[in-house]
Amino acid sequence: MSLRRAWAFLTRLPGGAHPETDRELGRSVPWFPLVGAVVGAVSGGVYWALHGPLGGTVAAVLAVAAGVIATGGFHEDGLADTADALGGSTREQRLEIMKDSRVGAFGVLALVLSTLVRVFAVSSLAAVDGLVALVAAHTVGRSTAVATMGLVPAAVGSGLGHSYTEHLPRAWTAVAVIASSAVAAGLGPAGAVALLSAAAGAATVGLIARRAFGGTTGDVLGAIEQVGEMAVLVSVAGLVATYGWSW
Repeated sequence: MSLRRAWAFLTRLPGGAHPETDRELGRSVPWFPLVGAVVGAVSGGVYWALHGPLGGTVAAVLAVAAGVIATGGFHEDGLADTADALGGSTREQRLEIMKDSRVGAFGVLALVLSTLVRVFAVSSLAAVDGLVALVAAHTVGRSTAVATMGLVPAAVGSGLGHSYTEHLPRAWTAVAVIASSAVAAGLGPAGAVALLSAAAGAATVGLIARRAFGGTTGDVLGAIEQVGEMAVLVSVAGLVATYGWSW
């Protein structure tokens, strides 16, 4: 089942079945937002459970850490590699840097900033609001990455970028993106603004990737997911106290 393959590919949690071919990986893509929702529920559950006894800041640190542990830092690695690669002077050099397993100064700074943004945004929310926000952030983050797969071509020789898109079931991918977007928008003004912010972030990263790398790569998609998470959490932190979750 493609859901189990998406689960094994995106998380380090038990119960999955690793894709054995590029086709299996591509066919699992429409399930990415649902897997994101489960990871968000794990992270949000930690925040909800620990907010009272430990306070918002410590609970937020542990909640963000829970999400990283659940995924093995999969998307964070993509963000770091993308940030490092943008320091290259030519397209070929950037792609070569992206393949390097070592993390440079730009990558470290990107990870620090991403973590701080998420922790401080979540820590400003009440326990239940933080839970909802983290589910939305992980869902929308993966949804924007999935949408990018269908809209922006993969860079030449990009490995996972081609593996994702070559066998992408576009109709089901569109259904997954539309469904997850509708759920986010249905949360109310905060959810709608969060969705639009994540889409704008994905479009920006996609345009940068098109110019810098010739298209998307697996690392770029990880960076888009991280940007989506940050956009959702910052939007919710700024709006939910005023507008709530209902239209």
